[in-house]
Amino acid sequence: VQLQASGGGLVQAGGSLRLSCTASGRTFNRYTMAWFRQAPGKEREFVAAIRWTSTTHYADSVKGRFTITRDNAKNTVYLQMNNLKPEDAAVYYCAGDREIILSSLRLPYEYDYWGQGTLVTVSS
Repeated sequence: VQLQASGGGLVQAGGSLRLSCTASGRTFNRYTMAWFRQAPGKEREFVAAIRWTSTTHYADSVKGRFTITRDNAKNTVYLQMNNLKPEDAAVYYCAGDREIILSSLRLPYEYDYWGQGTLVTVSS
């Protein structure tokens, strides 16, 4: 599976962006897909995940502002980011894996497939 992330850019605080991640492969609809982010000098952190059942999970820091969705017909997962804050600035990575248990959703090393990252910059 290959993942291609896009949609990053520069936005003012309070603004919105939508990230996309398109996957190759015919079994996308059975994959758990997630977004992680990494700011300079910080570890990669969990942002959101969506299971093949469309159940969603969010980091507390983005809950209520970010929404993860998937379109299986397009092999694409989205991250709608609203009310962006300067602390949301980071490189955002999409990740996928077919077999992730619930307790491992937030652990980056549990995901086998990664996109190349897309940069989100938030100006204050």
